[in-house]
Amino acid sequence: MRILYVSQYFPPEMGAPAARVFELSRSWVRRGHKVTVLTAFPHHPTGIVPEGYRGRVLMHERLAGIEVVRSWIYATPNKGFLKRTLSYISFMLSAVFVGLPVLSGHYDVVIATSPQFFVGLAGFVISTLLRRPFVFEVRDLWPASIVAVGALHNRFIIRILEGIEMMLYRRAKLVVAVADSTVDILSGRGVPRRKIAVVKNGVDLERFTPGGGAGADAVREEFDLADRFVCSYIGTIGMAHALDIVLAAAEKTRDDDRLVYLLVGEGARRAELEAKAGAKALSNVIFAGQQPRRRIVDFLAASDAVLVHLRKAELFEHVIPSKIFEIMACGRPIIMGVAGEARGIVEEAASGIAIEPENTDEFLAALGTLRRDELKRAAMGKSGRAYVEANFDREKLAADYIDLLAPIAPQTHP
Repeated sequence: MRILYVSQYFPPEMGAPAARVFELSRSWVRRGHKVTVLTAFPHHPTGIVPEGYRGRVLMHERLAGIEVVRSWIYATPNKGFLKRTLSYISFMLSAVFVGLPVLSGHYDVVIATSPQFFVGLAGFVISTLLRRPFVFEVRDLWPASIVAVGALHNRFIIRILEGIEMMLYRRAKLVVAVADSTVDILSGRGVPRRKIAVVKNGVDLERFTPGGGAGADAVREEFDLADRFVCSYIGTIGMAHALDIVLAAAEKTRDDDRLVYLLVGEGARRAELEAKAGAKALSNVIFAGQQPRRRIVDFLAASDAVLVHLRKAELFEHVIPSKIFEIMACGRPIIMGVAGEARGIVEEAASGIAIEPENTDEFLAALGTLRRDELKRAAMGKSGRAYVEANFDREKLAADYIDLLAPIAPQTHP
């Protein structure tokens, strides 16, 4: 099968969207399929384009057998609604007018992946021009997700965006969701269930392993963690993540010099939270900044417990943060501050302790339980690893995805 995958995010960028596209594409290539990824120049989440990519409008690469075509984007940090929207629109236009003309060969199917649906628009236009089936991969529900975090209030704009969203669902040959609950939401809005499928996020079980953190000691030394109990948060520090809970917990435990909170990542609220921590003299909170993906396994290995958290909102009960699979694969216990389907996964895996989102007291209680019981932490880690091996191996999920694509591109062949 010859697949064109349109995604704004791709390595060397961090984050779940880039990891999903790369790992699925790599698996498909290993199985004999041809994959081209049409993407932007790396810039997320800082807005800074790395050396080697700067000053270019178009670039061809080959990564793990994947043909990568990069087209220009208005690079901006992951904050500020207007600038981010302009960035999204710039890639949509660039993908169609800069990337598409240089694509080589024939494609059997065009997949466009959110989290924002301007990529979906680009994929729809490209699929129409190429006369190929269009697959819309829905990671986050737009515009509902930006409304939920308070970034958009204008009802007129919201209605326009909802109209575009529904058009994409109608025109897609297949809608691929990453959570079971998304099926109910979309079908409730009139999208036929027969055209919705679920391919959840997973994990590279070869990279993320309990023994894969050879650099854990280096992480502890670099950030002066010594032999303290480390509760980490690893990922985007954004509006949706409500990480004020960490500062609140740190303030209540400021006199406990055996406990430290380690925040790894960048995002729209990192500077604000770091300033607040500084103003309150919270020396037990460490901001490690953005780290290369190859080091994430080391940070996980250096952690005694890992917080996964989203703000308390109904929409986020239908979100499954993909980081939970990486944490489980590395055998680390989770403090799960996300309700709904994601909480159910952690509870079924017996890989952590669930708390109410934004509830500091429950967060501290979970921390206390895990600190007191090393055997419980080990058991949760072992159970989580076994669970993802059985259910969330990215290689198996990639095979399932190909099986979904085959009926809509019946003339294809490996």
